[in-house]
Amino acid sequence: MATTILILTAVFLFGIGLGAVIWFIGRSRKAVKGPKTAGPTTAPVTFHWGFIILPLAIFLLSVILTIYFYRLLPAEVAYRFKLDGSPGGWLSREMTVSIMLGAQFLLALAAGATTWGITKMGFLSGHQASLWVKPERVLAFMGNMLAIPQLILCFATLDIFSYNAYQVHIMPLWLFALIVMVIGALILGIFSIPVMLKAWKALSGQPSNNLKE
Repeated sequence: MATTILILTAVFLFGIGLGAVIWFIGRSRKAVKGPKTAGPTTAPVTFHWGFIILPLAIFLLSVILTIYFYRLLPAEVAYRFKLDGSPGGWLSREMTVSIMLGAQFLLALAAGATTWGITKMGFLSGHQASLWVKPERVLAFMGNMLAIPQLILCFATLDIFSYNAYQVHIMPLWLFALIVMVIGALILGIFSIPVMLKAWKALSGQPSNNLKE
């Protein structure tokens, strides 16, 4: 349960941040284009595997960890732990592996489906010169952002395997999740703050331009 809450929290927080970035990009695009659209269009943005390279890499890492630890796991695996680190819930080895890898696969699939769907809908194609950020960078950010909850889930999987194979916890899951989310928030800020500043300047300058016209 704690793992699920942490992963959902990570998805929710970074989803809000991503939504803010997309909103500012859209507003800046409208402010720059104005009522009349002029200028050449560029080729549509196509899907690239680089848009989801981190989700794919973490999924592959999870598969490798599972292959290595599977033979070391008992038939009944402790998958949930109390605050003192003692087991709080048990599942069969097969069910534990299926849930962990299944969740990783779904997150990687969601990253791929989201970025692929956006390229097919042409949301960021067309007059790309009016965007403050290249569409490819936006899509790479969107797809690879899901690596945050994947990384937390991968650590939870490794911790479960480590305890059941060697009776050793690596570190508290909440601490690792906090570190990952802080680092992710810093990356989000580095990406979004310049975009928001440019969008804000464009929106602030728009009324004065309209008055001059």
